[in-house]
Amino acid sequence: MVEPQPILEPLTPAAIFLVATIDEGGEQTVRDLLADLPGLRRSIGFRMPGAGLVCNTSIGSQAWDRLFDGPRPAELHVLPEFVGDHHRAPSTPGDLLFHIKSEFQDICFELAMTLGDRLAGAVTIVDQTVGFRYFEQRDLLGFVDGTENPEGNAAIAAALIGDEDPDFRGGSYVVVQKYLHTMAEWRALSIEEQERVIGRTKLDDFELSDEDKPANSHVAVNTLLDEDGNERQIVRANMPFGSVRDGEFGTYYIAYAATPSVTEEMLSRMFVGTEDAAYDRILDFSIAITGTLFFTPPTDFFEDLPAAPAAARESSAPEMVRGNDSGSLGIGTLKRSRT
Repeated sequence: MVEPQPILEPLTPAAIFLVATIDEGGEQTVRDLLADLPGLRRSIGFRMPGAGLVCNTSIGSQAWDRLFDGPRPAELHVLPEFVGDHHRAPSTPGDLLFHIKSEFQDICFELAMTLGDRLAGAVTIVDQTVGFRYFEQRDLLGFVDGTENPEGNAAIAAALIGDEDPDFRGGSYVVVQKYLHTMAEWRALSIEEQERVIGRTKLDDFELSDEDKPANSHVAVNTLLDEDGNERQIVRANMPFGSVRDGEFGTYYIAYAATPSVTEEMLSRMFVGTEDAAYDRILDFSIAITGTLFFTPPTDFFEDLPAAPAAARESSAPEMVRGNDSGSLGIGTLKRSRT
């Protein structure tokens, strides 16, 4: 039976998000780490019972063919940019995503430090974000975040691949973005106006009525219906982050889905607009600075990784040097090119 990575477990008070790109020639080091990762997570987690240490590990489109031979997830691709008349969502590099979470920040950091040590010289960490719980799952804008996440079987259907891609059943697609909030402008709004931007009440977290909820509110723009009128959903694991020294305060957006088309349609509606709204008004106060799409394989994927690409196997295997009468062996050089 296929076991997904624990992407559906509840949010924790602490998290670290690491995004890395693979350096030239770093593929085998990354493969070795991926194979060892379940054991590393267990070893570190065992030292602190009850910490609930999790490391959801995901792989980007450009890295997939550098690391693995054989089939690839059917919908894995580079996240497109979403450019509207008023706001833009960038597409930024990322080959690996480590979503580390626990009840405690110290054990998250221990695992992150171990990953960094193992991958030193093979990858470049392009983003490290430390997330934290803010009161009762609120973002730094003061609103509860993730209220409409599906639960139970609805969450499984929303987040996990089924028979539509049997080679990758139990996997998921994940989009991450970092948003920086313009806090001074946000705080200048009245509570009532903030509620109209979000589409929910700030204190009680109730959705505004259709009469009171503007078409360009965050809730209205992100409510996506299929042809039968059923809501198309994703599973969010967003967390606040910030730096008082740097004056940066934001939300790390992370959304798991059985198909990236749902998340991408939501982003298109936010940035490019809908028939009823030019854009999601929250973007006047939240600026997207990163954006990357990854695939999150099921757990057994790491226990038995697919073979390395044929070109890599051939170049790393010993072979007779043609034209050398001595019969000495030459060792091939690992070469790759980005696609």
